[in-house]
Amino acid sequence: MDPYETLGLDRNASEAEIKKAYRQLSKKYHPDLNKNPGAEEKFKEVNDAYDILKDPQAKARFDQYGTTGNQQQGGFGGGGFEEGDFGGFGDIFNSFFGGGTTRQDPTAPKAGRDLEYRMKIKFDEAIFGGSQTIHYNRQEYCGTCQGSGAKPGTTAKTCHRCHGSGYIRVNRRTALGMMQSQQVCDVCGGTGKEVTEKCETCSGRGKITKSHTVEVKIPAGIEDGQRMRLDGQGAAGENQGPYGDLYIYFAVEASKDFQRDGATIYSRVIISFPQAALGDTIKVKTVRGKVDLKIPAGTQTGTVFRLREQGAPRLHGGVGDHKVTIDIVTPKHLNVKQKEALQNYAELGGSKIKEQDRNFFERMRDKFNNI
Repeated sequence: MDPYETLGLDRNASEAEIKKAYRQLSKKYHPDLNKNPGAEEKFKEVNDAYDILKDPQAKARFDQYGTTGNQQQGGFGGGGFEEGDFGGFGDIFNSFFGGGTTRQDPTAPKAGRDLEYRMKIKFDEAIFGGSQTIHYNRQEYCGTCQGSGAKPGTTAKTCHRCHGSGYIRVNRRTALGMMQSQQVCDVCGGTGKEVTEKCETCSGRGKITKSHTVEVKIPAGIEDGQRMRLDGQGAAGENQGPYGDLYIYFAVEASKDFQRDGATIYSRVIISFPQAALGDTIKVKTVRGKVDLKIPAGTQTGTVFRLREQGAPRLHGGVGDHKVTIDIVTPKHLNVKQKEALQNYAELGGSKIKEQDRNFFERMRDKFNNI
């Protein structure tokens, strides 16, 4: 996969252009927003491409070798070997053929870890948007030493063991005899710098864990399970690298009045038999307030009416509809005149109804219900 081609960029694209392309394409192909076949797979490709280009080391490896992996290209039918295979054969090929296996520079700045936060929001907040202030712990660069790990007034020195390279060479015994390999320096941890007088605040680590506060703007129309990325709100990086990102996952509380599917809102309304038979105009509750709904004469139970643009907003513009399902209620208790009226109605329609009396248990239940 070519990450530049996936994001529609050229090789000279800036960091801002990469982020802009990612945001546009991730919204375009997000499975919750795009139900077309192949959208989910395209969404994964876009995320994989961005993961490569946002990481300075991964981007540099791709720019130089056309791949981000450690697999050697070419030779022996093109299969290659990975570093460490066959007890050090990777080092042999590095020595005789000039490498082919790429290594990460341990002294290079690296972005921090991405963090996740699950935010509970109310149904109305998901519809109309809002804001919440959240608090969470993250690793931050030490404010005392500014991330260097050294005591204020002192500086870190070049590591005495790796001489600033971040790597040391280690001899190991293999089937072919003693071989030499390279690994991250155990004194400086690959930074190339050795702290002799450590910062008292962070004990020389350069980072501390702190409570972090962020105000999150809730987009109008956000749905349950969707996520939003906040740049630079994740954990501190390595070697003065940038902070990672924070992903907000939204959990929307259920509504007692409505159901929601995307931008469409659903509800049920109960009407009486006379209203259904003769027609009426009723008030219907929507997320945007009460609106009038005309019930045509002869409306059947289960009929669905559409109230246009009375639903939830769409993230990329527009408003959905509200769909109302009609339920016709059958009265349980009728007085004598109501029964006579219904009998006359049936007879006028050519029907003869033999009324069924309630049994003893039904009568007793109604008495207890009326106490």
